[in-house]
Amino acid sequence: GAAALTLWAGGCLGDTTEGAPEFHGTLLVTEAHQYSAPGCSCCHEYAAYLRDYLDTQLTETAADDVAAIKREHGVPTELQSCHTLVLDGYVVEGHVPVEVIAKLFEEQPAIDGIALPGMPSGSPGMGGQKTAPFTVYALGGGRMGDVYVEM
Repeated sequence: GAAALTLWAGGCLGDTTEGAPEFHGTLLVTEAHQYSAPGCSCCHEYAAYLRDYLDTQLTETAADDVAAIKREHGVPTELQSCHTLVLDGYVVEGHVPVEVIAKLFEEQPAIDGIALPGMPSGSPGMGGQKTAPFTVYALGGGRMGDVYVEM
């Protein structure tokens, strides 16, 4: 089902974000489950980050076969990261900033989800400084889709 989204404040993130509004609200979802790589501390950091924005409980599973979870949810190899999140039927792969997830739920495009491949430095749940723009891709049909947003 479609999720409701509450935005308390909006606006652009300036020159660092194109197409994703700044998010200061709550994602109202009924299902929030993250499949994490066993022993991966950044997966837990991302879950802690996301919990600050959810109106429901986020459950986590350390999956013995993370690759099988990714195949089940149609995440192509070139877009994979260390964890896969399911929010009300949308797949969110990797360390996607909440602003992009909010955009996904606001627009409700006819895609399976979104993915930020790898584990980019400076992304939510990862340490370090952001050194390059984050390119988030649309997911659909188990293949790499178009760029959804670049920030």
